[in-house]
Amino acid sequence: MRGQTSGTLRQDAIGLREVLFQSITAMAPAAAVAASIPAGAAFAGGSLPLAVLIALAACLFTASCVAELARELPAAGSVATYAARGLHPAVGFLVGWGYVFVEMLVPPLLLLQLGFTVAGTLHDEWPSYPADLWWPYPLVGAAVIAVAGYFGVRASARFGTVLGAFEVLVFLVFAVLLIDRAGSANTLSVFGTSHTADGYSGVGGVFAGSVYTVLAFAGFEAAAPLAEETREPRRTMHRAVLGAALGIGLFYVLTTYAMTVYFGPDRFAGFGASGRASWEGVARASFGLFWVLLFLAVVNSTIANANACANVSTRTAFALARVRVLPHLLATLHPRHRSPVAGIAVQTVVAVAAVLGLGLGYGPSTAFLLLATVIVTVVIGVYIVVNLACAGHFIRTGGALKPVRHLLFPVLGIAAFVPALLTAAGLPVFTFVTRLRAPVSYAGPVVGVWLALGVVVLLVLLRRHPERIAETARVHLEEPAPAVPRQDGTVPG
Repeated sequence: MRGQTSGTLRQDAIGLREVLFQSITAMAPAAAVAASIPAGAAFAGGSLPLAVLIALAACLFTASCVAELARELPAAGSVATYAARGLHPAVGFLVGWGYVFVEMLVPPLLLLQLGFTVAGTLHDEWPSYPADLWWPYPLVGAAVIAVAGYFGVRASARFGTVLGAFEVLVFLVFAVLLIDRAGSANTLSVFGTSHTADGYSGVGGVFAGSVYTVLAFAGFEAAAPLAEETREPRRTMHRAVLGAALGIGLFYVLTTYAMTVYFGPDRFAGFGASGRASWEGVARASFGLFWVLLFLAVVNSTIANANACANVSTRTAFALARVRVLPHLLATLHPRHRSPVAGIAVQTVVAVAAVLGLGLGYGPSTAFLLLATVIVTVVIGVYIVVNLACAGHFIRTGGALKPVRHLLFPVLGIAAFVPALLTAAGLPVFTFVTRLRAPVSYAGPVVGVWLALGVVVLLVLLRRHPERIAETARVHLEEPAPAVPRQDGTVPG
């Protein structure tokens, strides 16, 4: 791994299409439709389309805040830079510390899902295939993602674009088929409160369903760390973040509506992520081999999501290493592809270690739930801080302040994500929150220990190198790019 520990990422390498799909694939739309969103059916029942619509509106408040900050502060540090500018550099460091940690855990999370999804499906089709032989598939997936990242953001982002287009197209086609087959059963009553699950009547059931559905929107901000590699980053980042949140949100509404009216609103409370009452179950029972396309779309979604979040983790780590608040090795760039090769190597090692260590120790499904709880808890916390940072940044700058967009939307965004944070953490503030059990309950202590370690590192840096913490607020695109040495060691110009 030959590289250099100075210089910039490859500028103007990708455009709107690639960064839009960077956020889209980070949201894992196929996996969300098939596995995450049905969790809300236990509460909202056949009113789940309304719950999804409410979750979309709620998430757009935070997406608007991220988009505004991405336009103002185009930086690979993304959420860390936003918090540093809008609140305080120390807060920016802690946000970056937590964000890099969980984004490095997203690829192993999705690779675990890849493993147990493929192994389980093969076992169902051919019982002689051992259901516990899941681990080779994550290893192949990790290698694919590492190779795509090594060849630079253009290769990685275009790879994600192809994968993302495939999974969205498959589920859109299936949704149209479901709506057509539903015929006279199509009804707008699913956008009311009359079909909620027993015990969760009316608005309460819809609210509970929407809280679980909000978790399916995580990832819309994933375009932001590619700002320094994107053409016209201020304009492109704004459009990509908002476009992904709105576009995939409407995709969620359409697909959920289609399955609800086809399956039957009054029995939809029993719909889930597996078995006959699931997307794959319905496809197997009524649409022949179409289930194979759905299966491939979900598998595709795991790879695409892992690829997108590997881009996020390596770019954020690069930004923090560049200012020496993380080990400077993580700022190493490939001399030709301008990819953060040290970060990619670390990401790959973390992915393989987490997949094999947790997956073989607890089983892939339990390991998946443990990592998902850690990730969602921190990511939602980051969203809440970014909402505050949006208000803080525009209050400080003054001239560009828009009260609705920069003050009201952050408040509404925080209000939307606080219930989701409590739900993800298993804190039984609401009656519909399920208390976490071991080993999934270990997620809280894991997050607490990591953040406590971050505070220790922060205090050491503030004492010895306070200028490094201040540098987390720096937007490097606002400065002239330094000359990059040629292969022979000479400097151009």
